Amino acid sequence: MTAFGQRLAEALRRRGPLCVGIDPHPGLLHAWGLGDDVNGLARFSDRCVEAFGDTVAVVKPQVAFFEAFGSAGIAVLERTIAELRASGTLVLADAKRGDIGSTMDAYARTWLSDGSPLCADAVTVSPYLGFGSLDPALDLAVATGRGVFVLAATSNPEGAQIQRARVADGRSVDQVVVDEAAARNAGAVELGSVGVVVGATLTEAPDLSDLHGPVLMPGVGAQGGTAQDVRRLVGDRLGAVLPNVSRDVLRAGPSVAELRAAVGRSLDGFAFLSN
Repeated sequence: MTAFGQRLAEALRRRGPLCVGIDPHPGLLHAWGLGDDVNGLARFSDRCVEAFGDTVAVVKPQVAFFEAFGSAGIAVLERTIAELRASGTLVLADAKRGDIGSTMDAYARTWLSDGSPLCADAVTVSPYLGFGSLDPALDLAVATGRGVFVLAATSNPEGAQIQRARVADGRSVDQVVVDEAAARNAGAVELGSVGVVVGATLTEAPDLSDLHGPVLMPGVGAQGGTAQDVRRLVGDRLGAVLPNVSRDVLRAGPSVAELRAAVGRSLDGFAFLSN
């Protein structure tokens, strides 16, 4: 399979710079007139697939909302991932996995191996057991042509307690994460397959100039982040930025037409990323 970074770069050119989340939390299910149960979850997910499957570059199912319904919820997630990928949309599983040794290897196989029913195009991971603990996922992503987005500087205010702490050489922890990701992207043809997560609500971001990989930016819209914040935080690295919108788009549902219109409005707001 072509490397994820190359496939992502092509998707951004064709469909624009946007990642839309599928976050079926109880409030949204109720707002759509659906029950907070597996049937409501399935109907919500099917509507999202119909609205986003041939519209946006990346769709990001929030795994926790599917796990909440046990094995039946996971079955809905499996089908959702498969249908989105069949439509040509890249799927980023927002699982935020992080562990060591054989456990991390199992997480990697779950989300990144060809034979897994939960196989996505990329997965979010946490480096806070040490960046090297992610090697099973990073290695498997390379082998299978998939991607990894590493939490670096997240949009939640509590994150700064760890992420902005300084290591012995004076760098912040989030800068170390970005630098480690950049080292994995060295030599990539167009765009590396190891991305980082940087929140759009931050007052400052780590230096991304040498990353040579994608930047996922949550926190846009309902959490207060704006297009101007994205531009301010990423500087001149506009071509590799993937703003993530969820509630601002999803609250337009359940109408597929309205969901697509909301995607269009979001894309208009980030048109500068395509220039």
